[in-house]
Amino acid sequence: MELNDFLDYVNSGNRITAPSEELAYCSYLSQEALKITAQINSGYHGPNELRQLFAQLCGQPVNETLRLIPPFYTDCGKNIHLGENVFLNAGCTFQDQGGITIGDRVLIGHHGTIVTLNHDFDPDKRQDLHPSPVFIGNDVWLGSNVTILPGVTIGDGAIIAAGAVVNRNIPARTIAAGVPAKVIKEI
Repeated sequence: MELNDFLDYVNSGNRITAPSEELAYCSYLSQEALKITAQINSGYHGPNELRQLFAQLCGQPVNETLRLIPPFYTDCGKNIHLGENVFLNAGCTFQDQGGITIGDRVLIGHHGTIVTLNHDFDPDKRQDLHPSPVFIGNDVWLGSNVTILPGVTIGDGAIIAAGAVVNRNIPARTIAAGVPAKVIKEI
């Protein structure tokens, strides 16, 4: 399987069955991501070197305005798409097989987690994976320890309070907090 074939498959929302060629490719990508994130997370790297490693992880150029404070974790890396002036604070974890798109001027706090896969509810198919993309608009601020679940879109200018678990779309220019996250204020 080739990377573009895999990305076309998961970006179409197709289920990844166990066992399958797609699941085997997920494992291959995980091993590659482990090697690169080990480099990112070990020793000191200047901003330019971090961006180069992140570009290698993503398999595509990364904007020179990316600011990344390691450690950073992912089990894929190849389906992350970043806008300009994105800041990823220490300890972020992205499970990006289903696709993560982050807009411009986005701030993600310590230990932010973005998840794009769900397991099947049927116990007989529990090993199967259901990819669903996450979209984060421009000028969004995710506080520390925020978790974004599969299929969520966060509108432009929204703020997600620290510790929130976001399981549904959040409108633009609102503040959401809690578990599960609920809109508590308009900006």
